[in-house]
Amino acid sequence: MTEIQRPGALYQQVAAAIREAILSGEFAPESLLPSEAQLMTRYQVSRPTVRNAIAALRAEGLIDVRHGKGSFVRSDGHPTVALDRRIQHAPGGTFVMPGGDVWDEAEEPSVHRTRTTKATGRLLGLGEEEELFGCDRLLTNAATGTRAMHRTLIPFEIAESVPALAEEPGQQPTAVYAVLAKAGHKLWWSETVRARMPVPDERATLQLPDATPILHLSRITHGTDDRPLILEELRIGADRAETAYRITADKQPTRRRQT
Repeated sequence: MTEIQRPGALYQQVAAAIREAILSGEFAPESLLPSEAQLMTRYQVSRPTVRNAIAALRAEGLIDVRHGKGSFVRSDGHPTVALDRRIQHAPGGTFVMPGGDVWDEAEEPSVHRTRTTKATGRLLGLGEEEELFGCDRLLTNAATGTRAMHRTLIPFEIAESVPALAEEPGQQPTAVYAVLAKAGHKLWWSETVRARMPVPDERATLQLPDATPILHLSRITHGTDDRPLILEELRIGADRAETAYRITADKQPTRRRQT
């Protein structure tokens, strides 16, 4: 029995005591926490106090409540999926993304028309409300059950200049790269990664536990004159994935000597 004798709201005191037990290793990662009745006895508090303490720890991301099973300590283990973000040239003018074959499409891709937002317009070098083709994919990793949301955005003006894109804007990204290269573009890519909390539909689609951030990757395909051609966005639970990149050194520009 552990009697609570600390300042602050009672549920916060209980949450602090449970937190200490987790961080000290008394409650190990992936282990089931004691039941509400056991926690009530341990800390000599009421059921509402225990429930409020558990809710606070869920919000912190320390525990995961699984309906019908109880409250579990979050795992501190290694992410289950490594995202290899390299792109490789393949014979015949095609492109390959290493590891791309570990993902399956959970449903048919959704092709639609949309418009740039302030954020997507900035990445594509466009203003707001510019017309785009969009293609949304829900991907799953069969080995781990991890889900990812992938979106491709193609400006109308790019599709109009490359008829094969306008005819079929829902092609796989590597197929889009090949179409752009065949149209005469010398391609290169830039990518940014940020972590943020998911909006409700992302949390539901990705089947994320409470208080779990997502990794949001934005990849821009650049073409002739470094012009942004298409934008891809990948969203995945930050507790499930890590990103891996190959980095090569650019040549330093030659400085001209003044005479």
